Amino acid sequence: MSNKIKEFFQLGEVGGYFIRVFRKLDPDQKSNFNLRMMHGINRISILVFLAALILWIIRRLV
Repeated sequence: MSNKIKEFFQLGEVGGYFIRVFRKLDPDQKSNFNLRMMHGINRISILVFLAALILWIIRRLV
């Protein structure tokens, strides 16, 4: 039973990306302008989505 619950709440590759996108890049890893801009846009879109989700939940509860 406990193993099934752990499997249900695993983040997987996509969830790992949502956490990884907010970390600083490894200094040993080569980075270019396009990659940094892509991660920046992804950060903004994740934050806007979470803000909209929170507002939607608050409006449903009130």
